[in-house]
Amino acid sequence: MSQSKIDTPSHRAARGAAVRAALAARTPWSASARRDSLFLAAGLPFGLPAVMVLNGPHGLVLMYLLLAVVLLDLLTTAQRSRVRALRGVEVPGRVPPEAAWLVRLRAGLTWRQAVHHLVVAPLQALCAGLVLALWGASAVLLGFFGWVWLLPPDNPLRTRPGWAVEGVSATVGGLLLLAATPWLAALFAAVDLWTVRALLGPNRAEVLERRVEHLARSRVDVVDAADAERRRIERDLHDGAQQRLVSLAMNLGLARRTLKHLPPEAMEVITAAHEEAQAAVKELHDLVRGLHPAVLEDRGLDAALSGIAARSPVPVHLTVDLPGRIAPTVEAVAYFTVSEALANAAKHSRASRVDLVLRRSADRLRITITDDGVGGADAGRGSGLTGLRKRAASVDGSFTITSPRGGPTTITMELPCEL
Repeated sequence: MSQSKIDTPSHRAARGAAVRAALAARTPWSASARRDSLFLAAGLPFGLPAVMVLNGPHGLVLMYLLLAVVLLDLLTTAQRSRVRALRGVEVPGRVPPEAAWLVRLRAGLTWRQAVHHLVVAPLQALCAGLVLALWGASAVLLGFFGWVWLLPPDNPLRTRPGWAVEGVSATVGGLLLLAATPWLAALFAAVDLWTVRALLGPNRAEVLERRVEHLARSRVDVVDAADAERRRIERDLHDGAQQRLVSLAMNLGLARRTLKHLPPEAMEVITAAHEEAQAAVKELHDLVRGLHPAVLEDRGLDAALSGIAARSPVPVHLTVDLPGRIAPTVEAVAYFTVSEALANAAKHSRASRVDLVLRRSADRLRITITDDGVGGADAGRGSGLTGLRKRAASVDGSFTITSPRGGPTTITMELPCEL
């Protein structure tokens, strides 16, 4: 039953149409045959450097090898251009041309390029020459009677008995070659394209490595863009809404002090509005400082963390050992991470002291936050510690926490100093 459903007349007609299309695509006069032959012919010159090395004098072999190494990128670029122009396939590179020679020699793609240009390219050139020779042989055999009739009547080839039978055999052979050459050209072209993509392009490991590098760069760009957007919002709020609220609070305070003759009800309204404006100024000031504190950009991480420590409800002992400034994005991540960690300690740990240590070792910034609270903090329970872990991971940093029951709690973060 299932076979009868699959093998319906429409399916048979579709299979027949596919077979006819495949046969039509391999006729000698088809566009596919011309494209395959042109693709192979364009690759014929790339086998010449290796042939020169193999057939040259022994004293020049080393020179040819050095020349092949120097022209490695040029030959690879030309091969990729051939594939792109005649097949529409983009073969990406892996090692930047400006990379150091040692890096390029250690890269797997460099050695695959050498194998392709010195071993595979000559074989492909032989295949291309064979296809072109078959096209030429089929043309010569098919034109046997034509060029024989052009010979003088007394030519031995025309007067020899049985030459017509030989001519028929040559014509039949030419027809067979003409029918077989497109299939052979398609096979050689497919193998040629596969070897170019396999040897001149990145392998799967290199593709994954490139993708990881791209994602890492994209993540850094996103973090930088978010930090820049916070800076812009902070400037807009500070220079716009905050200044207007300050001006409003000043005007209401002036009215409260000078308009003594107003009815008590109106004075109560002015007093309430003045107090609300002052509260709004304070909230907006805290919001602006939380977005991106100006002291962080002006004076660096040391001064910004000193301000956090001074405002913390829990006494903070701060130790900073930073020889110089680090990347602005990393400074912002460190600032907000420490700020949130201190807020969590003040809210949940019931600690009486927090030790905050920042040290730079080579290209890593190590942050250690230790409190003498009750402990029991768990980053896996969806608390604010999860946000700290995500902040550190946004710049390829690490985050660890040790918090046994009864304390102490120690948070350790390592962030890259440069991105």
